[in-house]
Amino acid sequence: MIFDEPYGATPLDPDEAEGLKISHISTREELNRWEQENINQAYSWCEKRRNKKNVASEEFLTTLHKQMFGKVWQWAGDLRQSDKSIGIDWVQVPIELRQLLNDINYWIEHETYPPDEIAVRFHHRLVWIHLFPNGNGRHARLATDRLLIDVFGLEPFTWGNANIDRQGDVRSQYIQALRQADNHDYPGLMKFVRA
Repeated sequence: MIFDEPYGATPLDPDEAEGLKISHISTREELNRWEQENINQAYSWCEKRRNKKNVASEEFLTTLHKQMFGKVWQWAGDLRQSDKSIGIDWVQVPIELRQLLNDINYWIEHETYPPDEIAVRFHHRLVWIHLFPNGNGRHARLATDRLLIDVFGLEPFTWGNANIDRQGDVRSQYIQALRQADNHDYPGLMKFVRA
């Protein structure tokens, strides 16, 4: 199974593609529809969970990914075990994740940055690490919104007021802002998330 990926998306390797639970899916549109239905259910799960302050934890992040993609992919919620065209070397994922969570919890506790900047840095690092075989951008955006809502009591980001998952100018702006953040240049991403 090979799908045309939108600009900046991570293609699955053949072993990961074998993890598709729904055998009749044959087009990118069908896959998107099934994944979006699963993601919609994850939004409900987020609202119902009890410990809403544990967003900056490995348990929350892996469970969130499983809630978002577990009805579609067998590997949902499992940290990736292959290299991708973006993201760090897969063997470094657990180490970088632990460092990110330590940083975020420190920044929250010590109010190192304003809440929006903490959330932007959290989002960028999740995407940069690339925790999972696929779904990292969608996962990072939902995790970031939950950080804003559950930890800071703020409104979620607007994410450019468009569907970032589809090819177009807004997706290109988002990816460009992420690449700037790779160089510790966050103003573009800060502006984009509240556009």
